[in-house]
Amino acid sequence: MMRDWPRQVLIGLVKGYRLLLSPWLGGSCRFEPTCSVYALGALQRHGALAGGYLMLRRIGRCGPWCEGGCDPVPDAAPALFSHLIPVSSEKKNPS
Repeated sequence: MMRDWPRQVLIGLVKGYRLLLSPWLGGSCRFEPTCSVYALGALQRHGALAGGYLMLRRIGRCGPWCEGGCDPVPDAAPALFSHLIPVSSEKKNPS
C-alpha cells in the first residue's frame, strides 16, 4: 500500500539501528522491552504517526536519570491521535 510507506521507512530505520549501531553501543536500555523493540511494536501496532510519537516519547524518557522498568506498547493509540484513527472498521447495518 502506498500510504504505508512512512511506517515501513521508520521500521527500516529502527532495524538498521539494531543491525549497525546497537552492537557498538552495547545493551544499556533501562526498559523492558528495549527501546528498539518498543519502537518496532509501536510502529507495527499504531502506524507511523502515533507509533512514531510513542517511539520518540520513549526514547526521550530513556536516560541515566530514568529508573526504567517494564513499559509495554499501549493497546490504544495516545489520546492525541484518537481523532485520527477510526473507532471501528466494521460495516454498520442500516436500520
